[in-house]
Amino acid sequence: MRWREKLVLKEEAFHLVLAGAIGVIGGVVNLFFYEAVHLVQPGNIVEVAEKLPDWERLLLPTAGGLAAGLILHWGLRLVGKQGPSNLIEVVVAGDGRLPTRMDVVKTFSAIVSIATGASIGREGGIVQLSATLSSKLGQLAKWPPYRLRLLVGCGAASGMAAAYNAPIAGAVFSALIVLGNFSMNLFAPLVFASVIAATVSRTFFGIKPWYQIPPFPEVGPWQLPWFLLLGILCGVAGAVFLKLVRVGRTEFGKVSWPPYIKLALAGLIVGVIAMEFPGVCGNGYSVTNDILHEDFMNEARPLLFLAGLLIAKWVATAATVGAGTVGGIFTPTLFVGATTGAFFGTLLHRFGMAPEVKAGAFVLVGMGAVLAATTRSPLLAVIMVFELSLNYSMVPPLMLACALSILVARQLHDESVYTEHLRLKGIALGQETNRMGVAMEQTIGDLMRAPVTPVRETTGLEEIAERFLTGSNNFLPVVDRNRRLMGVVALQDLKEFLNRAKDLHGVIALDVMRPAPKALTPAQPLLDALPTVLESELRNVPVVNNYNENRLVGAVARAELLTIFSEAIAEKSDPRG
Repeated sequence: MRWREKLVLKEEAFHLVLAGAIGVIGGVVNLFFYEAVHLVQPGNIVEVAEKLPDWERLLLPTAGGLAAGLILHWGLRLVGKQGPSNLIEVVVAGDGRLPTRMDVVKTFSAIVSIATGASIGREGGIVQLSATLSSKLGQLAKWPPYRLRLLVGCGAASGMAAAYNAPIAGAVFSALIVLGNFSMNLFAPLVFASVIAATVSRTFFGIKPWYQIPPFPEVGPWQLPWFLLLGILCGVAGAVFLKLVRVGRTEFGKVSWPPYIKLALAGLIVGVIAMEFPGVCGNGYSVTNDILHEDFMNEARPLLFLAGLLIAKWVATAATVGAGTVGGIFTPTLFVGATTGAFFGTLLHRFGMAPEVKAGAFVLVGMGAVLAATTRSPLLAVIMVFELSLNYSMVPPLMLACALSILVARQLHDESVYTEHLRLKGIALGQETNRMGVAMEQTIGDLMRAPVTPVRETTGLEEIAERFLTGSNNFLPVVDRNRRLMGVVALQDLKEFLNRAKDLHGVIALDVMRPAPKALTPAQPLLDALPTVLESELRNVPVVNNYNENRLVGAVARAELLTIFSEAIAEKSDPRG
């Protein structure tokens, strides 16, 4: 028995095996996007746009938006209504289930949008499809929600790592942004998936990194104040970018047009801008490479060119994202940061200041600082830019600029690029606190299991009685057609109907149910859930995605929670603890 216990694969090791498989999925998805986009798009979209006459520059993104919108419109109608597809939402407020058919439709729409010049990032589709396929793997195996959520995180990490050839940044992105937890039992699988994905994508498939960053000389301590000023400017640029994206979503949300009209209009806006600034087409990584190598100095008026390019990218991306185009905003954010850094560095050199610092160094730091301002994650921004450049000498100024840019951006805009959409839906994310160790605390989502199979409000009493006879639960949740928790049916409440057999055919769950009990949410820390657990008389306390939608997504065993609390209290009271 001892040998058998040692040979059995423990859960932590099993999660690493799964993470390795998901890493392969991420590498394959990156190859799929690479080949699919190049199949539709014969060459670099910016180079193609520069060679086209004005009317074709206008037509290309407009027609692409129309085609991508038609795919969304008819594809989503064909697959029918499914659950939420936002990665963070299914982790923070769900059970880790991503709708496969919906995301396949969105993937093809994203490929058309990216290939025809929409101002959107390819990495969004790669991350989304990798996470969806990972979630589907867990759904087919009928694994519990906590493991599905981990699989979604591993899929996101592998997709990001493969897209940017940045395994550390991929793992940190998933830990900070998607899972919101840095505990080692979660972070180790993320790292494993990221490394495998980056290795498969780079070594086996030969996909080269998007950015070719030249080396820069080491920044001396007397040059650091310039990067503090750059951090302030990047904080403003990031906040303006977020505000314009919010305006885009708000304005497009006011009209009830079908997706193909909205995406065609967004493509038309991009096309109009591209007539003067073709660099706004696509996610912009090729233009960012040119800026890093200071090719903008060949322009007659570099400062005016950079200022116009920055504003053009702001507007083009805000329109594209606001219309509902499928894709990522990560790469356009790096574009905005590069342009901001180039403008700042060129302006300093124009007035004879900081001549020993290359403009490209300001570009590199600007990429990280604007990324930090929009994601509210300085660690992610620093690691991402470091992995892209592999230049440690730029890390100190990068850290200072990122820290300052976040402080400025917070004062000007209240949400990050990843949280604003969720706040609008009423999904509460973890609030910042000064209490130490909060990031390591378990949440309800870490213990959540599949819910007690609910009954509809129209279910007849005979069927409900059969459920009680064949199951071990004393309470059954009652939901409507959208899985909103309406109440619970208690076994003891059925006693008054047992002597009225002839009247049972007219009794439904709505007639006998109690009001909905106070539920928990996946993002709740265990300590915050204690009052609800103590008040509940249910063996399995229901978990809903959020209190606005109140959609049943899981349950936690009351006995398990109370045991955890008891052990924690005993450990605290132990004088040896």
